[in-house]
Amino acid sequence: MAVSAHRTADLGFARLDLDRVQRTGTPEVVYAAGKTPEQTVACLAALRDGGSALAWATRVDDATAAAVLERWPDALVDPEARCVFVGELPQPVGQVLVLTAGTSDGAVAAEVAATLAAGGVGCRRVDDVGVAGVHRVLSVAPDFAAADVVVVVAGMDGALPSVVAGLTDRLVVAVPTSVGYGAAFEGLAALLTMLTACAPGVLVVNIDNGFGAGVAAARIARSAQR
Repeated sequence: MAVSAHRTADLGFARLDLDRVQRTGTPEVVYAAGKTPEQTVACLAALRDGGSALAWATRVDDATAAAVLERWPDALVDPEARCVFVGELPQPVGQVLVLTAGTSDGAVAAEVAATLAAGGVGCRRVDDVGVAGVHRVLSVAPDFAAADVVVVVAGMDGALPSVVAGLTDRLVVAVPTSVGYGAAFEGLAALLTMLTACAPGVLVVNIDNGFGAGVAAARIARSAQR
């Protein structure tokens, strides 16, 4: 990677890193929350003009998605993941298995899957295999060996990653979600459970951070394929 690469697109309200993909393997991605639709469109346009084969934004609301489609009618919008993509998705290599503890964790898992697709990594998603019915995750355990990485998305008590890590030699990327009742403290309980997992081999990202989990898993999977 070219550490010295430093091209920047200065939009006044944002300074976009045009060479991040050369340094890290992952391009700068637009975080749309807190930006107007017009600002998000301007950022995506600058990334495309700067040479990005694919420009994408996360945490996109309906108004921003509509603005992107008005500018680029062929853009790909993933409403569950709250992501938009302008350009061509790369051909996938490898495979990441994405598990959710419950259906309510689906939006975060979708962000993981969308990030993997944009990162050129294959993804298989299996929902609702939480520990309240541990037989459900045990039924999926034979599939762990086919994956380069297993991403586990869970709220409530956040116990699923520890169970999965005790069943596989694959790295487990754990994503706590803000799903849960009062004492879940909007994901803090799940985060602390994952950080103190009894089983080794668990890497934990921040609450609801499907993008961060997807980037981490994609880098590991691409390295495994190399």
